[in-house]
Amino acid sequence: MDSKLKKYLTIAALGLAGGSIYFLPYIKYIFYDAQIASMGITNTQSGLMLTMYTIGNMILYIPGGIIADKVPPKKALVISLISTSVLAWIYAFTMNFAMGMVVWLGLSISTAFVFWSSLMKAIRLVGTEEEQGFLYGLYYACNGITAALTNTIALNVYKTAGGDMASGFFRAVISGGSVAAVSGILLMFLMSDSKKDEVVDDGEPKFQMADVPKLLKNPVVWIVSLTILCGYGFYSNTSYFNPYLTEVRGVSPEDSGLVSIVRNYLLLLLAPVGGLLADKVFKSTCKWLSTAFVILAALFGIVLILPAGISPVTASLYTLLPGAFAMMMYGVIFSTVSEAGIPRAMTGTVIGIASIIGYLPDSIYSVLFGSWLDTHGAAGYNYIFTFLAVSGIVGAILSMLVYRLGKKAQV
Repeated sequence: MDSKLKKYLTIAALGLAGGSIYFLPYIKYIFYDAQIASMGITNTQSGLMLTMYTIGNMILYIPGGIIADKVPPKKALVISLISTSVLAWIYAFTMNFAMGMVVWLGLSISTAFVFWSSLMKAIRLVGTEEEQGFLYGLYYACNGITAALTNTIALNVYKTAGGDMASGFFRAVISGGSVAAVSGILLMFLMSDSKKDEVVDDGEPKFQMADVPKLLKNPVVWIVSLTILCGYGFYSNTSYFNPYLTEVRGVSPEDSGLVSIVRNYLLLLLAPVGGLLADKVFKSTCKWLSTAFVILAALFGIVLILPAGISPVTASLYTLLPGAFAMMMYGVIFSTVSEAGIPRAMTGTVIGIASIIGYLPDSIYSVLFGSWLDTHGAAGYNYIFTFLAVSGIVGAILSMLVYRLGKKAQV
């Protein structure tokens, strides 16, 4: 097979896996109201489920990253995908807060342990250092297509319940949650078993356990981690436009769900555009990120001053703007690991470390934002969007710090 074709087919296969496995952990992105109603929980409890997920992630990211630097990706990915579907079926047939906490902890094992670092490392190993921005962007485009299809299937199945939220949500969990298992089965055939495809032969020192303390003492690793935190904070919390549109702008839950599929998943098709901007225009992922962060800060700030009488359609369309820039930005954010000068052999471990910090928004932000909504009602969205606007300025500063420290390391 032509090497270029194989490269792109591999990225597409990885996008299929990444786009389906996170349906359940982040199901509230599309079914926020339905999940709360079906489980009989509060906004804060909804946030606590993601907190449980993130606690598990924090514990598992580093050991998972270390293992990802030592084992073939295929086995880790397939087992993780099938296990995630099993957890979805368990959740569907229990549907209460206590079991939800247990399932979301289990999801941290199936989606964040070896899966995440193996996935990110596999993307980096597919191409050269000069095309990292585009390849990560292409992965997220494939990821977005798969995620959009998964959620569209689930949303259409949800509608078959004829307005019964609990029944519809049950059907959505079963249908959407089963796609991960299908992805795992497909990867058995699409991914190579050959050891030579997984070995990094670039003349760099191979990973050793003794490298972990060194990485933990490296300030660049922590700055990269905080940059990812700011980027992921935007990427994950554009989901709050979903209840914002229903509660503040009068959009129906079904229409808001459809807009959310476009905003949170289909707009990932723009991720390669972000990669091309980083590689070809800015000649630096970090420079592009800094620019995108500033734009996002402005776009979230504008939400605060939208007229009260703005039409629901206009409000819905506006939310696609910050969604678009969030996807173009987040689609390349992990390529900062390459620009920061991290050796390839240590990629999995660094991603594990960075993910502990980078994915804190799932726990801290979700509980904080849920508390604001429970306390202040619709006014809580003003707190949320102000917080995100400020984080954009912080992210811009951190991105330029990574750029300068990376350049300094090359001297």
